[in-house]
Amino acid sequence: MKMKKVLAALLALAMVVLCFAACGETGDKTGGSTDANTIKIGLSGPLTGNNAQYGIGVQNGAQLAVDEINAAGGINGYKVELEMEDDEADAEKAANAYANLLDWGMQISMGTVTSAACAAFQGRAAEDNMFLLTPSATSVDAIQGDNAFRVCFSDPQQGVEAADYISENKLATKVAIIYDASDTYSSGIHDSFSAEAKARGLEIVASEAFTADNNTDFSAQIQSVKSAGAELVFLPIYYNEASKIIQQAASAGLDVQWFGCDGLDGLLRIENFDYSLVEGVMLLTPFTPNATDEYTQNFVKAYEAKYPDQASTLNQFAADAYDAVYIIKQACEQANVTPDMSVSDTCEALKAAMTSITYTGVTGKGITWGADGEPSKPPIVVRIENGEYTVLQ
Repeated sequence: MKMKKVLAALLALAMVVLCFAACGETGDKTGGSTDANTIKIGLSGPLTGNNAQYGIGVQNGAQLAVDEINAAGGINGYKVELEMEDDEADAEKAANAYANLLDWGMQISMGTVTSAACAAFQGRAAEDNMFLLTPSATSVDAIQGDNAFRVCFSDPQQGVEAADYISENKLATKVAIIYDASDTYSSGIHDSFSAEAKARGLEIVASEAFTADNNTDFSAQIQSVKSAGAELVFLPIYYNEASKIIQQAASAGLDVQWFGCDGLDGLLRIENFDYSLVEGVMLLTPFTPNATDEYTQNFVKAYEAKYPDQASTLNQFAADAYDAVYIIKQACEQANVTPDMSVSDTCEALKAAMTSITYTGVTGKGITWGADGEPSKPPIVVRIENGEYTVLQ
């Protein structure tokens, strides 16, 4: 009997020890920050691979904002910490990155840099009711949950704005499109542009697709555009493919107006490329370092001082991320967010704040958000002149 009492006592003691150990682990995925004095913001993006320039730009822009905010006293008096995982613009790796960031103690998320990855990341965030503000993921699927918002224009918004600008400024009546059918960003803009262009009375004389598996030789697409008599070619694609198309079109004698969206930002940073080929190219973008407003000039100066050897990453992705952190700051201050709040409580507070704040920064003036997470802001249209962006609108 005495032995049984001893064993029972030992068993009870072991259960108490295990209970305390479990409480000490970071197993509560919906709790607040593990550091009572720090607001932790997490995100993922391509820090290696073909899209690394975008991810590094986002990382740099976000970290610059965090450093400035901490130097000025933090958010609601609390220090801010940023953590970024490399997802290589891959959806599966983005989902894994979310899990890693959750283990790190992420309380607020900036989602991911690219669209397909963000859709996967956002799905996990929605399950935990984790607030998400992506700086640059443009697809509709990237912010499906009511926990998610974005800084950048969506794909449909970019397509509509581009078609409207072309029509209103009478740039052309016969328009061709070359797009990447394997990319959600490109195909999404293609679809909305086509619909709006037709509604505006523009004639789509050619719509030529390529995929990631055949994105080096564009002779067939160029010949089709040339034969159709296009006056303007719309390129809802990224700058690497755009540079090849424009270069091959020049060799083929195709003389048209080129017009694109924010994915073309980077044409003037391609190594060993003849920049004279892109003279006159026009694009919609939320940011250009040549803008003369105070917000842009202060950002450019601070970015170049902090990252003197990374001029190629001073792009709209960096600007979007910089603004994203400051938007989170404004929303947190509006909602009085503190690190001890649960992830879900933080999300609910920030959702309410986001639909009531008005933000002015590097990528727009008077930006507001609807409950669908979409921003309302005017686009910037630029043209490449003498190797630099000139703001037209």
